[in-house]
Amino acid sequence: MTLTDWAALALFFICWLGYSPILAFISRKGGSLNKDMEHVRAVWMQSMTHREMKLIDSQLMGHSINSASFFASTNLLLIAAVGGILFGGESALQGFAAVGAENVPLKILEAKLALVLICLARGFLDFIWALRQMNYTLALIGSAPELHSNTDRKAFSEAAGQLLNPALSAFSQGVRGYYFALAAAAWLFGPLWLALGVASSFGLLIYRQEASPAARAIRNARRLLEH
Repeated sequence: MTLTDWAALALFFICWLGYSPILAFISRKGGSLNKDMEHVRAVWMQSMTHREMKLIDSQLMGHSINSASFFASTNLLLIAAVGGILFGGESALQGFAAVGAENVPLKILEAKLALVLICLARGFLDFIWALRQMNYTLALIGSAPELHSNTDRKAFSEAAGQLLNPALSAFSQGVRGYYFALAAAAWLFGPLWLALGVASSFGLLIYRQEASPAARAIRNARRLLEH
């Protein structure tokens, strides 16, 4: 690989693996969409403890589980497609390279496809872990006892929130894997395309966390909930 390839690859791993701490640093004053949603979900779990019938909470959790299942299934199909090319032998790689990938040795092409596969595989594992935790949360909602003390309600809602927030955080990480898988796929056309793909994906993710209409709406909703 060339020096440009290594530089673009270093940028990719810095943005991919360092996304969470970088976002935390950028949003240390104003907050971010993910942090605001953690507060919203905590209020949701607190409201859940005050409802006699938990049907609406179960339905909302069921919707989240269906969404995560859809993304996990789609991710598995993409893994199978990329793996089929990567492990399909030299003829499969040559056929893939013929449709427009950068003219490089097959070993380099395998490395580029492997990077895409790694992003997808990590995203798939995130979706699976999100699903497990969502099911745990659903069981917690179903087992919620009749609580008459505000102290007990607060303790139970905090326990439920501590399970739900990591579940939805893992789901977000899985979705984020699609962004970086697309950026990794841009490497097939050259290192400059990889750098551009990483910068575009990272910038888009930061924008959606900090300045998108959804982020502003959730931020306003959090302020209302806090008051």
